[in-house]
Amino acid sequence: MDELLTALADPARWRLLSLLAERPRPVGVLAQLAEARQPQTSKHLQTLERAGLVTSKRTGQRHIYALQPGPLRDLATALNELADAAAQTGSHHEAHHRYRLRLDAERSAASEPGWADSRSFRFHRSLAVRPELVWRYLTETSLLTRWWAPHDMRFSELVFEARAGGRIVQEYRDIDDADGSDLVAGRAEGVVDDVRPGERLAYRLSPQLHGGGQAFTSHADFALRPSDIGTELDVHFQVAETTVESADFIAGLEIGFGQSLDKLEAALATDPEPTAPDTDPGNT
Repeated sequence: MDELLTALADPARWRLLSLLAERPRPVGVLAQLAEARQPQTSKHLQTLERAGLVTSKRTGQRHIYALQPGPLRDLATALNELADAAAQTGSHHEAHHRYRLRLDAERSAASEPGWADSRSFRFHRSLAVRPELVWRYLTETSLLTRWWAPHDMRFSELVFEARAGGRIVQEYRDIDDADGSDLVAGRAEGVVDDVRPGERLAYRLSPQLHGGGQAFTSHADFALRPSDIGTELDVHFQVAETTVESADFIAGLEIGFGQSLDKLEAALATDPEPTAPDTDPGNT
């Protein structure tokens, strides 16, 4: 495959393949049509032949070259498989594209400290599980690991002390960084402000800049209330103490936390505990 791709990478060789796709041709005619010198054309044809893309046959005094479609079909199959794989993870690619669009705008807006302090984001999820189970996923470290990290990331350190004044520490790496040899992808530290089991959780969390110091502080407020299907979850995010260097973080905040809540919903849907409140008055 490497030799095939190398052969196809040269525009002059691609032009020769286009000419041979029409019909087999001798090297002299190919050189004329490609507006190139014959020795140079012969070298290109030899490269294509080594890659299996063309064959040659001497007829009298002439060398006739013909295109071999098999390797091109194999390449087309491989490219289609790559495209299909990308389509299956389309949400990841779409989210990355949305982030890139926001990134340029946020970098332009980040002109002075406090530039994004008025930002506020609200999220809502209707969850078909009891508030008690949702609460466990919001406060128990072993369950937080199932949804709190961004897509394609894993926690390398996680501390969550579910009490007022409790510490919060997040550190995560790329999900494929099995041995921890790559750089830390992100780190944040914070404190729990309010804990009302099954009803409200509030905390402050400050992502760290790569060079040290905090990028901004997010104030997160989770409100839970029981519903006919299970739990209504409302999340309010407010941004404060933004630095000029925080633009890259702010650009991905709404997208990233929305993805995390999607992961939470998916994790709850597969939890082995009962997924709906008991509404039958005959059961006690």
